Amino acid sequence: MKLKTLCLSCVAALALSAAATTACAHDAPAADAGAAKANPFTATEVARFNEPWAMTFLPNGRLLVTEKRGVLKVLTIGGSAQTITGVPAVAYGGQGGFGDVILHPQFASNGLIYISYAEKGSTSGTAGATVARAKLNLTSSGGSLSNLQVLWRQPKVSGSNHYGHRLAFGPDHKLWITSSERQKFDPAQDLNSPLGKVIRLNDDGSVPTDNPFYNRGGVAATVWSYGHRNLLGIAFDAQNKLWIHEMGPKGGDELNLIERGSNYGWPLVSQGDHYDGTPIPRHNTRPDLNAPEAWWNPVIAPAGFVIYSGTRFPNWAGSGLIGGLASQALVRIKFNGNTAAEAERYPMGKRIREVEQGPNGDVWLLEDGTNARLLRLTPI
Repeated sequence: MKLKTLCLSCVAALALSAAATTACAHDAPAADAGAAKANPFTATEVARFNEPWAMTFLPNGRLLVTEKRGVLKVLTIGGSAQTITGVPAVAYGGQGGFGDVILHPQFASNGLIYISYAEKGSTSGTAGATVARAKLNLTSSGGSLSNLQVLWRQPKVSGSNHYGHRLAFGPDHKLWITSSERQKFDPAQDLNSPLGKVIRLNDDGSVPTDNPFYNRGGVAATVWSYGHRNLLGIAFDAQNKLWIHEMGPKGGDELNLIERGSNYGWPLVSQGDHYDGTPIPRHNTRPDLNAPEAWWNPVIAPAGFVIYSGTRFPNWAGSGLIGGLASQALVRIKFNGNTAAEAERYPMGKRIREVEQGPNGDVWLLEDGTNARLLRLTPI
């Protein structure tokens, strides 16, 4: 495995404050950036949601939106949000709750959607991420989920953070799941634990025989890559390469090109340090571990990720678009083969939880928190 080049691509004028009063740098407010050039888009409010987390467009132009407390809504073309019933109970709290929603590649013929959510354990205070699929039945007043089938589960552990559970279907029609390490550190290096891993499954939850550790059996057979921390964005580019971003500790948010069977180093190395100030060895001390293509310190607190393929924003063609929570921005990534760097940062004034590309090439953003806006970005 080659050693990758580390790059710190921050826009200094828009760097966020490393506020010492916050428990987590990813929750820190952005610093006052002062005068900045105007964003190249108009942001129009379309609807509001309560703690939205993810969204995906349906073939008819309607939009599915998850809310962390366990609500799935469908937004009609006219802008009215209606509730989808049949969502399983979620373990709400901290970073836990209802997570991602995506469509099966053959959704038009089978009506299947895939959802992720935090699920309570049998022991008090424990929970784990769960991925399920169900049939989506739409009606004039909303709709319902039926035939819910759980496909994958994290172990139930204490705490309410670092679930990950972002979902994507790849060009191979395999189901890809980001499984964060639940702030348990060492399991990220253990192939017998699903924590701190990128998981690859068939669409029915079975294990592909070409996974890198398939012959080891058990949990290891499901693993594509390991040594990850808190993975909150996943996207394939036009060359079918998989890119994932993850939150670092105190500093060191990462954007990684995911390679088969590779170890990305957490918690052995990082570009950041522990929240109590304890240093972590840097990636360049371990050339045997896979280093990030881009990293940020101060952090941007990445959430949501899409690689733009539309024509409405020609200058964004092939770019990655990342939602920034602490940075309160939309961050554009420029790719050059197997390398990446931040190209621009567009201040939004609010924490951005999710990014999606609309059917006609407009870009859609979900703000974080209560009474959060769904914004449609159109070029100026």
